[in-house]
Amino acid sequence: MAFTSSIFSHIPLSNQRIFPPNSHKPKPPRTTFTTAALPPLAAVTAADLDGTTLAVIGGGSVAALAAAISLTDPERRRRLQAEEVGGGDKEVVREYFNNSGFQRWRKIYGETDEVNRVQKDIRLGHSQTVENVLKMLKDEGSLEGVSVCDAGCGTGCLAIPLAKEGAAVYASDISAAMVAEAEKQAKEQLQAGSEKELVMPKFEVKDLESLNGKYDTVVCLDVLIHYPQSKADGMIAHLASLAENRLLLSFAPKTFYYDLLKRVGELFPGPSKATRAYLHAEADVERALKKVGWKIRKRGLVTTQFYFARLVEAIPA
Repeated sequence: MAFTSSIFSHIPLSNQRIFPPNSHKPKPPRTTFTTAALPPLAAVTAADLDGTTLAVIGGGSVAALAAAISLTDPERRRRLQAEEVGGGDKEVVREYFNNSGFQRWRKIYGETDEVNRVQKDIRLGHSQTVENVLKMLKDEGSLEGVSVCDAGCGTGCLAIPLAKEGAAVYASDISAAMVAEAEKQAKEQLQAGSEKELVMPKFEVKDLESLNGKYDTVVCLDVLIHYPQSKADGMIAHLASLAENRLLLSFAPKTFYYDLLKRVGELFPGPSKATRAYLHAEADVERALKKVGWKIRKRGLVTTQFYFARLVEAIPA
């Protein structure tokens, strides 16, 4: 999924608006919304458009874009992607994040200056996501000794800060390249100059469906976007079965506006955009949680120029 606009500024937190949890919110592309239940959030769910910049969507341009989108066939492109790697969504994701996707996202998650404006904005959003997830977790008290499963850990952006807080972290990712980078970063950050003895996260190469064990808290950020709702339901149920007290999920919310932006991005897939992007209706995620005896306690919606996400915290009903 990829889309962008001609405006690159990040909206400051002071300009955010607060809404009650279940209210209907307008969705202009440059405003960040949160609910009263959560602190200000920002999450990443979109990749950059290599050199392609679209004008701000508005008025008659929406109709023009809709007409153009109706002539495209993103499903055909997705089928071809799956055929190239000899499998479905899981194989496409594994192949991408072990190759071109790894190189792209390692730069975005890292500190290198070799990123464009869109990638830099995504980096900022992702770091804010991590900060706010940590705050949500620490609101319940110290994380010292608390077991946390970071499902889809990427390069360790959340797993490493959790370990610094004293949590017992199990972190996994479908990509062996991502896990190797996360282990490298953890050794550099947790062993060098630490004032107290920290427990290294346990990293492992696994997809969501292969995870096992029991944890106080399970966190899965920006992973469901790679899977359709039919598969996401099972993944949500499985993640809930691993958690004893809390489950935190982020996903790209499915609305008419966001679906339009996603389809715009599919008009310009680029040679390295090899993953499928699926939006999920909040009601569908909530239904999947209720089916296995969980309920949403906190929720927040985040939008910026180049990414958007819904973050929910669920607990046993």
